[in-house]
Amino acid sequence: LSLAAQVAESRELDIPLLLLKLKGVLSSPSLGCEESKRIKRDIYDYGLAQYCLLVLRQDHSRLRGGWATAAQLAQILSHCCVGLEVKEDPEEFYKKFLPSAVDNLLVLGKRLQARFIRAIKDKEKQDFLRWFQTVTDAICWLFGGHLQLAACVLQNDLFLRLLITDDVETAIIMMSVLHNILRINSSVLLQVDKKTLHSVLDELVYKLSSTTNPAVGSAATKLLVVVARFSTQLAELLTAHYKGLKELLSKQWTGKGFDRELNQLLDLLYLEQSSGQEVQKQHQAACIIQAAWKGFQTRKRLKKLPRAVITLQRSFRAKREQELQHLTKQKEDEALKLQMQLQRQRAMRLFHERQLAVLETIHASQVNKYMEEMEEKSALTIQRFWRGYRARRIFHQQKQSLKEYKAAVIIQRAACKFLEKRRRRRPLCLWKEPKGLTDEQRLALQQKVDDYIKLHPASQMSEEMSKELHMQAQEKLAQFLLRSRLDQRAAQRRETLLAQVNTDVELLMNAPGLAETTEKDLGVFRSRSIPVATKARQSHNTMLKHTRWPWWKKLGDEFVEDDVIPDDAISADLEALFTGGRK
Repeated sequence: LSLAAQVAESRELDIPLLLLKLKGVLSSPSLGCEESKRIKRDIYDYGLAQYCLLVLRQDHSRLRGGWATAAQLAQILSHCCVGLEVKEDPEEFYKKFLPSAVDNLLVLGKRLQARFIRAIKDKEKQDFLRWFQTVTDAICWLFGGHLQLAACVLQNDLFLRLLITDDVETAIIMMSVLHNILRINSSVLLQVDKKTLHSVLDELVYKLSSTTNPAVGSAATKLLVVVARFSTQLAELLTAHYKGLKELLSKQWTGKGFDRELNQLLDLLYLEQSSGQEVQKQHQAACIIQAAWKGFQTRKRLKKLPRAVITLQRSFRAKREQELQHLTKQKEDEALKLQMQLQRQRAMRLFHERQLAVLETIHASQVNKYMEEMEEKSALTIQRFWRGYRARRIFHQQKQSLKEYKAAVIIQRAACKFLEKRRRRRPLCLWKEPKGLTDEQRLALQQKVDDYIKLHPASQMSEEMSKELHMQAQEKLAQFLLRSRLDQRAAQRRETLLAQVNTDVELLMNAPGLAETTEKDLGVFRSRSIPVATKARQSHNTMLKHTRWPWWKKLGDEFVEDDVIPDDAISADLEALFTGGRK
């Protein structure tokens, strides 16, 4: 945890050296199996493994520690990934993180191989070769812990680039990596695509044919023995694709120190060749049978050929005749359209000429009348044609529904006839006596009634309780009536006070100024009977005005009593009294 904090707070140049401390954490002898798994899980959860993955992509010639640090980080990354059990989002670890780790390790191996080949000094070459060996060991350790990565490594283009090299030391190391892949997962060659498989086998055979180094020849021979032993399909591929391989192995590599592996490979190839010869004989026999069958089918088809030619010619001529008829009909339609257009234009011209001739004979005062009559006739003609077209279209639309309706009527008529015949055949029963209950049914119903009465007994009340309940109801009713009378009186008093206030307000709004005030005006405010009289006079005037209304204003008052004035009329006339008036 402290190391993760340091990495998060440090500069980018110091991160590789800080990550080297993980080697001491992982190689601690005091850690048990479960403790080691927990430490690896914490390293992955804290993001230190991701930091290692990102550092491997950088150019370590410009960083502290150089390529030695990169090789150690590759070793640390492979040890962290092997034995790690990810509980949260394992799909991301297996599908993204591990393939990315393989790619980064192969990129680092390619860079070390290139620098090893370009190095001049022996010490530099030895260092780069040692670091390259460390990186390849890390790759082997990684796919040894995760078997599904073997196919990923073998299908990677960088692995093929590392394998395809003329350098002896790195070629031997890469062939040892390939040998580990086949030893761990021997079926990986059948899982990869044919292009990758052929590329690997081509490179192994090329190394056998282009070099004389016994170490390279021994490694390539051992790999071919593993490939040929695993699958007969691969052995057949070696025999068929590389025909001079046996002579090459016998002449060039005999007596070079790995005769036992060489003899095993030759035995496998000769055995496959002998079985291949048997297969070749069978293949030749199958070819002869197929040739005989194909000849028979061809001769049979040639006999039927004249009939087929006749049929083809007939269909071709029929199609050509159909196309000619279509072209002829199309030309006739176009000619008919053109002729109709010309006739229409000629008719329109004659109509206009006739109309002009008629207009010349008509008096000037009758021209407008004549034009109106012609427009009316034209409108009637257009309407007639439009109505006919619409009626025909509606009829065509309703034709199917009319058919369905007629079919439904026919079906209903047939069904009614069938039911009527069936009803006539059935004998009439003048009287059907209702079914009565048997004694057992009556006893069962009586038992159900008794059980229900026992489960739901009727509530009983004494006479004293009934009288007491009646007295309580009478008291509550009296209290309610008394309270309602008091509320009604209070409401009447409020309405009276509100009318008095509104009247006073109206009088104050209509009162003259102080300079024009007389004793009569003061008496209006001193006496309480004057506002009441004023209101009564206004109400009387409103009633008189209502009685003088015309009959059409009283159409809605048929069911209203004669002495009742509508509220809206009174409120309309007394608006100034109850709203404070207007200036």
